[in-house]
Amino acid sequence: MMRQAWICKGGAVAVVQQCTLAGVSRATIYAQQKPRLVDESDLLLCRLIDEEFTRHPFYGSRKMVVFLKVAGHTVNRKRVQRLMRQIGLAGMAPGPNTSRPHPEHKVYSYLLRGIPVVRPNQVWSTDITYIRLPRGFAYLVAIIDWYSRRVLSWRISNSMEAVFCVDCLEEALRNHGKPEVFNSDQGSQFTSAAFTGVLQREGVTISMDGRGRAFDNIFVERLWRSVKHEDVYLKGYASMGELLLGLTEYFTFYNGERPHQSLDNKTPDAVYRSAIGGGAIIVDKFPRAVEGPPVSLRSTGVPSTAKTSTEATATTKSKTKPGQRRPAASEVECAA
Repeated sequence: MMRQAWICKGGAVAVVQQCTLAGVSRATIYAQQKPRLVDESDLLLCRLIDEEFTRHPFYGSRKMVVFLKVAGHTVNRKRVQRLMRQIGLAGMAPGPNTSRPHPEHKVYSYLLRGIPVVRPNQVWSTDITYIRLPRGFAYLVAIIDWYSRRVLSWRISNSMEAVFCVDCLEEALRNHGKPEVFNSDQGSQFTSAAFTGVLQREGVTISMDGRGRAFDNIFVERLWRSVKHEDVYLKGYASMGELLLGLTEYFTFYNGERPHQSLDNKTPDAVYRSAIGGGAIIVDKFPRAVEGPPVSLRSTGVPSTAKTSTEATATTKSKTKPGQRRPAASEVECAA
């Protein structure tokens, strides 16, 4: 304890060098620091941003600045960006690096576009959402059956570690068997070896949302809207304990009592048990052409039947008479 008193923060010598000279562990010094106080104004802004994002998930930081200004809170864009990063929100519009997976984790292809889901346990999916608390944040993960919209398992945590996602997956497999396909986004929790290893152990086919495809996991996104508007925002939970009890009650209501319009006003429990009245499909609004192989736009792999840009330019020049305007690139007819 005497040597720890030698350490002077804010002095001419850095704390790292002082700890080295005094033979004191830096962790001991940092552990004595007082916890950072929560900014009440940041919590209020986080609540407003979270509520507006749930209503309009395509809003980015620019539109959030405008929304907060209309609500009477004048803040700059950098602060809104910081708060949105803090609570894990990003607009659905395509942008650079909006959802960056772990660089060392394998990412799987999306397999469900245009595939009809016609029975329970054919497709499961999962996602993580943020829940605001008065003195911090909580994270909720849930696994849902696409056919019946039934919530098979869920967990809450005060960190974004992969362990609570793995626990949620293990519970769903233990209580409901296993699906044919399991879909998730490309978040580091779901691409981790701990999570994908459980799916590989059970022989489950892995599917992951495509980059910039906001509707690939739309059924879980719709669940988050229901959870927040029908429970979280109404009750305003004050602690993790209250949140745990409240969500336990809500998911029991959601599965067993709440009628779903997409299920012909039946409950997810009834549809899951009877395997009648459910179903799902992700319609591909931009299907690829199937008439023939795509023509390469690069110098490698150019099909023999297609002209290169140099050949096309030469042909165009040969057809142009002296003094005649050469046609623009958009006017040149490309060879099939």
